Amino acid sequence: MQLHDLVDAVTGDEPPMRRTADDIVAAGRRAERRRRAGFASAGAAGLVVVAVAGAFTLPTLGAERDPAGPPAPAAAAASRPAGAVWPTAAPFTFTFQGYDAGTLHVQDPIVTSTAYQIASVYSDRHTSNDKPMTAAEAEALGDAAGDRKKAAGGKPSLWAYLTVYRPGAFDPAGIRNGRKVTVAGRRAVQATLPVGLDPKNPIDAGNKLFAWEYAANAWAAVTSISSDRATPSFADLGGLVDGLKPRRPTPALVPFRVGYLPAGYLPLQTGTHAMPGLSGIATARAGDYGGATYIRPAAPTSGLTAPYDAVEGGISDGFHIFVLPSTSANQSPELGTTRCHQVPKRRAREAGLGVGDFCNVWSADGTVVLQVSATGLGDTLPWTELEKIAKGITVADVGDESTWTPAATALRP
Repeated sequence: MQLHDLVDAVTGDEPPMRRTADDIVAAGRRAERRRRAGFASAGAAGLVVVAVAGAFTLPTLGAERDPAGPPAPAAAAASRPAGAVWPTAAPFTFTFQGYDAGTLHVQDPIVTSTAYQIASVYSDRHTSNDKPMTAAEAEALGDAAGDRKKAAGGKPSLWAYLTVYRPGAFDPAGIRNGRKVTVAGRRAVQATLPVGLDPKNPIDAGNKLFAWEYAANAWAAVTSISSDRATPSFADLGGLVDGLKPRRPTPALVPFRVGYLPAGYLPLQTGTHAMPGLSGIATARAGDYGGATYIRPAAPTSGLTAPYDAVEGGISDGFHIFVLPSTSANQSPELGTTRCHQVPKRRAREAGLGVGDFCNVWSADGTVVLQVSATGLGDTLPWTELEKIAKGITVADVGDESTWTPAATALRP
């Protein structure tokens, strides 16, 4: 699964009705009509829809600096980060909150990891495709309706997110074709990204990355994927610099606790009221409860130019935990049951899906589902281990956040 499929899915004119494997695949193949289908094409009908949303393979945003890139302005090297002092905080902690910058609106962060936090960014001038819609709403927005909306001057689509890296985690020199600039007295770098954020594709002026040093050796980066090449502009994105301020460190909460982990697997990232990683940002307003991603061996915490999901090759040896409303599933609830599924690898590969085996645990009333899913098509983690992980998890009251647990505690037995 390539990042461009996810990008297409979250920047289409039509918000997603459901989030399935086909949601991502069909988005790239049928850009003019993004209907939400089931997982039948992969030969595993009945999958919880997020089994793939968190299991795609994403290319890196750029690992080498282009020596032919624009030269840095003389003032850039002398600039220094200024402003409030950022407190030292442990991984899986939120250290900033949402703020406004002109027509852009940074939301409170919902994703944490061992190296960063991520928040959605919305725009008054754009439509963000990160929440479900009803079947009736989707039917009303057919291709012709979408064309009329564009002709009438409807808002362009935007998928944008702010990643605030821990000190030493981000490497600005790794941004391919990055241009060094100084904004509000801070060192910064900006770059235009390729179509679908796939480095094999040509550059798309609507895809932008703007990063700045918000504290000594600590960087924040906003990624903006817009159907309008002109907006947001780099000037718009640069307006986010002054608004980023520290807040009292707050542990990320998750609505579960693990009881069993296979040897060597370590927590990598979380989602609070969202799925973990970029999947959570892509579906930020879907009403999901929380999740986490585990990986083996530990991921690097320095030299990053993008979130872990966007590293070339993806997360090859790991698994996800999702706690979701049953409405996020494309199968009927099985009240109080645990059921594991072995995904036919060949069929999944033929469909272009990076899906692994998974287990579902349904609540007694069928309104909540816990899913544990492998991150890819490899056989590194057998489904029997996924089942042990799933059966060892205790799910909190999803409607009462006071029963949730700080991730640093919840993610270890």
